[in-house]
Amino acid sequence: MGAAPSTPRLGAEGAPPSPGAAEQMFAALVGDKAYPISSEFWKQLLELPLPQQWPRDRVLQACHAFAQNNYQTKHLAKILIHLVWCLQECTLTTSVSSVVYGRAINAAYISSIFLKFIIENAKADNWQELSLDIDKNEKGMEKFPAENTVEYFLMRGVLNYIGSVDVSLESCYLHHELLNLMLVLMSTQLCSGPSPEPKDVHPFIDAAMLQDSSIVVSVVRKLLLNFVTRPKFPQNGSHPVFSDDGRPGVLQRVGSAAANFVLLPYYTFNYLVSSTPEGATSQLADNSLLVLLVMIHYRKCISTNDSIPSNNTYTGSDTNDKEAQIFHENPYCKALNNAKDIQYDRADVEGNAQDGPVVRLSFASLFDALGRCLNNESSVLLLYSLVHGNCDFQEYVLVRTDLDTLLMPILEMLYNASRKTSNQIYMLLIILLILSQDSTFNASVHKLVLPAVPWYHERLMHQTSLGSLMVVILIRTIKYNLSKLRDVYLHTNCLAILANMAPHVHRLSAYASQRLVSLFDMLSRKYAKLAELKNDKSHKVISDQMEADNNADDMSTELHVYTDFLRIVLEIINAILTYALPRNPEVVYAVLHRQEVFEPFKNHPRFNELLENIYTVLDFFNSRMDMQQLDGEWSVDKVLEVINKNCRSWRGEGMKMFTQLRFTYEQESHPEEFFIPYAWRLVLSRGFSFNPGAINLFPVEIHLDDAPSSEQKV
Repeated sequence: MGAAPSTPRLGAEGAPPSPGAAEQMFAALVGDKAYPISSEFWKQLLELPLPQQWPRDRVLQACHAFAQNNYQTKHLAKILIHLVWCLQECTLTTSVSSVVYGRAINAAYISSIFLKFIIENAKADNWQELSLDIDKNEKGMEKFPAENTVEYFLMRGVLNYIGSVDVSLESCYLHHELLNLMLVLMSTQLCSGPSPEPKDVHPFIDAAMLQDSSIVVSVVRKLLLNFVTRPKFPQNGSHPVFSDDGRPGVLQRVGSAAANFVLLPYYTFNYLVSSTPEGATSQLADNSLLVLLVMIHYRKCISTNDSIPSNNTYTGSDTNDKEAQIFHENPYCKALNNAKDIQYDRADVEGNAQDGPVVRLSFASLFDALGRCLNNESSVLLLYSLVHGNCDFQEYVLVRTDLDTLLMPILEMLYNASRKTSNQIYMLLIILLILSQDSTFNASVHKLVLPAVPWYHERLMHQTSLGSLMVVILIRTIKYNLSKLRDVYLHTNCLAILANMAPHVHRLSAYASQRLVSLFDMLSRKYAKLAELKNDKSHKVISDQMEADNNADDMSTELHVYTDFLRIVLEIINAILTYALPRNPEVVYAVLHRQEVFEPFKNHPRFNELLENIYTVLDFFNSRMDMQQLDGEWSVDKVLEVINKNCRSWRGEGMKMFTQLRFTYEQESHPEEFFIPYAWRLVLSRGFSFNPGAINLFPVEIHLDDAPSSEQKV
């Protein structure tokens, strides 16, 4: 594969190419002879069935040779242009032949191999190695728009096909390869730092951001529809770049063996050997979602001195002044945020229809698909993006009567928090926090009764409300965080959700009520221990005064944090007793049963005003208990009977009314520093491999086997 003959030779007219002929074609592709874009060479190359299986070292040699010779041959730009022409033929022709589909798939696949290798091994951050500056006066370039760059022309062709051509039994493999190609094209982000800067260059995704709104809207809609409908690949179908016996072709096999160096990992073609149609279906849907997430969370950083991007290219300066930077609007994010329910569009009713094209799809189908797929971390990020950014979808979720469709998978994942990433836990809690900002949501979750919770193993839960389960799981998450993660942000989010729910609690279960009081007990014991340690430290003479001061500062900070946590828990209990006591006898019972845990804080200046209300309740119900003439011992049932009876006569006399706590979620000032790396971590976790040594977007562990290909012995 290393040296190219002067003229590649194929088999006789109409006969399949021999293995030697195919090898000659690829040797010519990677060689130093430039083939004009109008040459028959490209048609012959793209119609190869690629049945050969070359060893890894020869493919690596080919990639090195291609990258080196591409400066002169411009073969990468030429094959990308031919890909677009193939896609245009597939788009404009009503009846597309399998030969045309095969040509387009080969072009997408072969492009991906060499693109990925060049991106992973690029030395310059402006991607000069891509050599996309083709001579537009070359013969055959007459139909190439003179005002376009190659990257803009490519992204327009790929996105137009994805957005305008429905996934069918004939087109599904091409859609799949184009989605894989999109991930490769956008992977230049992996080579940039975690904070976008004006000097960052991402030729392909930047070009995607400049496409017409009609293309943007159609792409976002189609990617969402792929996620919802999960289109099936044909059973027993064969991939056009596979040989007739179904074995991996020339580059597929090598891609599997040396994914870090060549193209996509083995998941690129896993669907072809999947034992079930369901397994085959999910790959296209999952890749559609990954492409959508990368696109909607991308941010192009420009400085205040930069000009607005032209139709083809972004212009930027080298300034690193973060305060002077702004971000160009992401049209894909905007399209998702403005998506409308096809079954009910309020703008149509109010006569305020938006200007320009709008993404329209069934929110009901999207809601159900999210409920089915939330065990996939990518789906969690999509749900977050929708409830945070799309007001219409958020409102749709809040009025659904079957909230358990979304909430049960979320709560089950929080129940299994030890097996989840911290980012996933953050996303789940933020989704709950956003929803809990709505009073209707908080009331609805307590009215929805679950017959059972099979995944909760600590105790049987029969006929418990969804709201009670939420309280139990949130408190469980707090306790897990306290013992393992010790993350203040996570703690705060859990308590914020509970605080939002508190005034609307309705018939909280006995178990949830007990857990709420035990949470206060657990935090109070931690607080007391910290206060004791701080007091001991202040009385000890430590030789290293600087270290002593640092330790004291750390302990004071932690003590202050736990003081805030305790106050929020007291406010949660206080809100239930103030606004919803008659509907929550089990909460009253739990407070009565563990009333001693509140005693140490009765005179604490930060807590005494909140404890006044709790003791007003305790005094009221203790006096009613004392008035009862009881034969024998008190039982739980008898205590609850007295509480229930007196809840009906409770008038809240003597209770101080505090302003209801209401926590809202706001993104950090630079959310792109979290979401861009997070989206790409999801891509990599789904099987997309990338040379770890080339990743600057987030820290990665580099093992010996992961070293750059140039350092490998092949």
